[in-house]
Amino acid sequence: MNLKQLEAFVQVAEGGSFSKAAKELFLTQPTISAHIASLEKELGVRLFVRNTKEVGLSDDGKDLYKYARQIVDLEKKIEERFGEKDSGEKHCVTIAASTIPAQYLLPKILIRFNEKHPEEQIKIIETDSTKVVTQIVEHMADVGFTGTVLEKKHCKYIPFYKDELVIITPNTEKYQKLMQESPNDIRWLLKEHVIMREEGSGTRKEAKKQLKRAGVNPSELEIIASIENQETIKKSVRQGMGVSVLSRLATEEETRDGYVLAFPIPKADAGRDINLVYNKNYQLSGSAERFIRVVREVYQIKR
Repeated sequence: MNLKQLEAFVQVAEGGSFSKAAKELFLTQPTISAHIASLEKELGVRLFVRNTKEVGLSDDGKDLYKYARQIVDLEKKIEERFGEKDSGEKHCVTIAASTIPAQYLLPKILIRFNEKHPEEQIKIIETDSTKVVTQIVEHMADVGFTGTVLEKKHCKYIPFYKDELVIITPNTEKYQKLMQESPNDIRWLLKEHVIMREEGSGTRKEAKKQLKRAGVNPSELEIIASIENQETIKKSVRQGMGVSVLSRLATEEETRDGYVLAFPIPKADAGRDINLVYNKNYQLSGSAERFIRVVREVYQIKR
């Protein structure tokens, strides 16, 4: 077993493709395949499950990935520390982010990070909150942004932004009247068709908690659709398909332009935390540490 084999293995695991790994490492695809075949032969296990469309890790492959990723990261840290700083090579920070921080909070951070560290590169994986935490636990991302705290070993959560959830409805006479007559009573929601974010979404998990505190049992809601794309949800609400619960950040434009109404959720306090998360069981790269410092600066997070 050697470092080149492990580098090839990590690239295939993260990119899900032998050809992508070859491009990233400036090798031929047969060379990547040979590295993986040698590893599998030496370890006596099958590392990948292959089909015509994608390449995924086997159970043994997932176990090896945790160790191989640490070894590759240590190699990068050694290069950073000893003589690679002046080589002109760019370093990369891999960020996993759920929808709200990815679309509405990260851009401000990325602008500042690029201004301070133009030599660094960023790779962003947009997914739901549950998968963000999984990416951090399995060390497939350096830093994550999530609206949900999951009790996972080794995860360090740093809250940096308060996000308010609102109930959005079509801007019609019916809902205008509800807003005027019952601003603090949302039990009318039980009689509505409801469109929710997908399972695993931090917004959906937090919406259920807040609705329950407001006196609305989530299990009694008539959920007619679960949709991953929030733009699709907003358009569906505008067209009268139903109502939904989304981040105020995501609905500001539609509310301002009068396409939807936004009802606050009673007893929601200051809103939910959007968190920066990383795996404290792994040594962060210098690039990841610099990125976290920028997040702290932009959102004035105390240490």
